[in-house]
Amino acid sequence: MMAAPAKAGADIGSSSVQNLTLGKALNLGLRTAMAADPKVIVMGEDVGKLGGVFRITDGLQKDFGEHRVLDTPLAESGIVGTAVGLAVRGFRPVCEIQFEGFIFPGFDQISSQLAKLHYRTQGRVKVPVVIRVPFGGGIGAVEHHSESPESLFAHIAGLKVVSCSNPVDAYWMIQQAITSDDPVLFFEPKRLYHSSNLKAPVDTAAVPDPLFASRVVRNGNVATLAAYGPSVKVCMDAATAAAEEGTSLEVIDLRTLSPLDLAPVFDSVRRTGRLIVVSEAPPESSITSEIAARVQQECFYSLEAPVLRVTGFDTPYPPTKLEEHYLPDLDRILHAVDRSRAW
Repeated sequence: MMAAPAKAGADIGSSSVQNLTLGKALNLGLRTAMAADPKVIVMGEDVGKLGGVFRITDGLQKDFGEHRVLDTPLAESGIVGTAVGLAVRGFRPVCEIQFEGFIFPGFDQISSQLAKLHYRTQGRVKVPVVIRVPFGGGIGAVEHHSESPESLFAHIAGLKVVSCSNPVDAYWMIQQAITSDDPVLFFEPKRLYHSSNLKAPVDTAAVPDPLFASRVVRNGNVATLAAYGPSVKVCMDAATAAAEEGTSLEVIDLRTLSPLDLAPVFDSVRRTGRLIVVSEAPPESSITSEIAARVQQECFYSLEAPVLRVTGFDTPYPPTKLEEHYLPDLDRILHAVDRSRAW
């Protein structure tokens, strides 16, 4: 397959600063990566003419051609398997899985091939594949359309797993994932795609933070909240509400789930003495439990209370009407803060 050049009309924006939603920032990031490297290919179900079910790839096929933005059959195993072959031949495929619950037909290809080829060949073969995964709840969807399976992939050696929470990170992190020579699972909080409340100025001329690095997004001294993806906004809202009552909460956006960058978390916990980890995923054998274990190991003598978690539940994702009871919210987070302070 030969990668077609971008059409002359492909416009990645003339201004270095644009006010974007998270979804638009992802679109611009993909567009920028495709303009910079003709080996970048976008593929998935309905990503071409339709622009994806969430319209994240809107306009890319028109501007870059059908040879670089490919509509695939409804077969996730085929999507990932084809991407592995393309990567081995020097391309940089970006696969879209429409909803996180549909990724499992491709799980064998991801765990058995994508994660292992580089290691199996002693570094001679690289597989720079990005798999974009809309994940999490909050959109009132039916079964298989709202899940948080990120812990499963973070457990697989050979994969990198990241999650953006805001437009600035969405723009830069998708480009950094595409240029990485490692396979990257890119989890996107779908309920925030088109949130006007999350719009932010994206400076396309700025120097971005490293891809595999956590970041303190709000300073505080009473307790630390650590989260990723859609839970970061909930934690920021909780910190704002707590501040009105005189409680100063520090919020850390984890950003990278494998490898975990916990140095900012350790530093914060050594100052605050308390940690609450927030995620929509079930708590059993999860990223939140891994963080709790490692903080206990590294910061034991700094902790004023046990590490607490605010998560989904160990049940299949519930019907729409029960969604608000399942998802971590402001009240559950603030209750955990109160419990931690009362210990």
